[in-house]
Amino acid sequence: MSDERLTRPAGFAVLGVLGAIVAIDTPILGSDPWPFRPPSVEPRGILAPIVRAAHERWDLGLLRTPAVLAGVLVAAVAVAAWRSRSWSRNWLIALCVAVIALVTVPAVLLQVGLRDATAPWFHTNDSTYQIEIAGDLVRHGKNPYGHDYSHSGLERFYSRDGTVPPPSARREVALSHFAYFPGAALTAAAWRALPAPLDDYRLFVLIATVGCFFAVLAFRAPIASRLAIGAALAASPPLVRGAWFGTADAPSLLCLLLAFALVTRRRPVWACGLLAAAILLKQFALVAVPFLALMLLSERLPRRTLVRAAAAFGIVLAAGFLPFLVADTGALWRDTVAYGATTYRILGYGLSALLLRAGVISDRYGAYPFGILVVVVWLPVTLWLLWNQYRSKEAWEGAAGFAVSMFTLLFIARTFQTSYLVWPLTGIAVAGLLAAAPPDQPPVTGASP
Repeated sequence: MSDERLTRPAGFAVLGVLGAIVAIDTPILGSDPWPFRPPSVEPRGILAPIVRAAHERWDLGLLRTPAVLAGVLVAAVAVAAWRSRSWSRNWLIALCVAVIALVTVPAVLLQVGLRDATAPWFHTNDSTYQIEIAGDLVRHGKNPYGHDYSHSGLERFYSRDGTVPPPSARREVALSHFAYFPGAALTAAAWRALPAPLDDYRLFVLIATVGCFFAVLAFRAPIASRLAIGAALAASPPLVRGAWFGTADAPSLLCLLLAFALVTRRRPVWACGLLAAAILLKQFALVAVPFLALMLLSERLPRRTLVRAAAAFGIVLAAGFLPFLVADTGALWRDTVAYGATTYRILGYGLSALLLRAGVISDRYGAYPFGILVVVVWLPVTLWLLWNQYRSKEAWEGAAGFAVSMFTLLFIARTFQTSYLVWPLTGIAVAGLLAAAPPDQPPVTGASP
C-alpha cells in the first residue's frame, strides 16, 4: 500500500480530532457502571494481572490513565512533526488506532477480567449476557426464542449480588424474551467456542468497534476526512461505553458502514449482503434499507446488477432467519417485535418519558401508542426525506436522511436508551464522508464482488 502524504494543515486537523477524543472520553470513561456486589474476587487466567493492578475492583484510575497517555502520544507526535511539510498517511493511521485502543481496550479487558474472577452474572450487562446464553443455546441445537431464561443465570444479574431475586409482580421481561435478531445469537454461538475468558461477547464487540475505524477508511473521500471521522466515530463515547458496558451495537454498525462504503466503491452486491448482515445483528439497521436502496437506484445500475444485489440481500436474510422461523415463527415475532413495542417498560428521555412525566401516561408498563406514532409521525417524516433524496440524487442526503429518520424513530419509541444515539451519529458520519467524496466519480458498471 502506497504511503499517501497529507498536507500540514490536514495532518494537524487529524491530530486536533484525536486530541478532542482524549479530552471528551477521559472524564467519562468507565463512569456509571452497574453496582455489583460480588461475595469475593479471585483473579485468574490471562487477565489476572489487570484485575490485580486494579486492586480487584472497577478502578477508574486504571482506565483513564491510558486515555491520558493517548493525549501525551498525540502531543508528542505534534511536537516531533511540528515543522513537517507533509504527513505520512500510514503513520497517522497507526496513531489513530493507538488512540482508539487506549480509550477502548483497557476498560473492556478489566470488565472481562473482573467477570472471570467472580461469576458470569457480575461485571457484564444483561443484554450481552443474554446474547451469550442465546449463543450457547444455538450451539446445543436449541431455540433462543420463546426460551425461559429465569433459570439460566441471567436472573442473578438483576440482584447485583448474585442471589436469585424473590418473585415479583414485575418480572424482568428479558427472562422471557430474546429481543435480538438471529445474527446476535449466531455470532455469539461462534464466539462462545473460544476458551474463557476470551469467549466474552464484549471482546467481539470491541473488535467491531475498532473495525468501524477501518470501515470508514473504505469510503471514497479525502484521507484526512476518513481518518478524522473514522477515529471520532470509533472512539465516540457511545461506542467506547458500549464496548465495556455491554451494548452490542458495534457489530451491526460495522456492517452498515461497510454497506455504505461499498456503494461508493461500486460493489452493490456486497453492499446489500452486508446491509442484510447489519439487520440480522440489530433491528435498527432496517431503517437504512430504503435510503441505501435509493442510493443504488440513483446510480442507474444495470437491471441485472440490481437483481443480483436484491438476491444477495434476500439470501443473507433468509440464511439468518429461516432456521428460527422454522423452529417457531410465533416465538421469533413475539420476542423481537412485540417485546420492544409493547412489553418493555418506558424509560429514557424520549417522547414516552415526556408523556409519562406530563401525566398523559400513568404507568411505565402501561399502553403506549407506538404503532400510531410510527404511522402519523415517523412514516411521513421518512417518506419526505426519501422524496428529497430521490429528487436531489445526492448520496450524502441518503445518509443524512437515515440519521434524521433513525433519531425520529428512537424519539417516539417506547424506550430511549442514550446508547441508541450512536445510530444517528453513524448516519451523520457517513453523510459527512459522502459529502466530502470527490465529485468526479467514474461511471457505474455492473460490478460484482
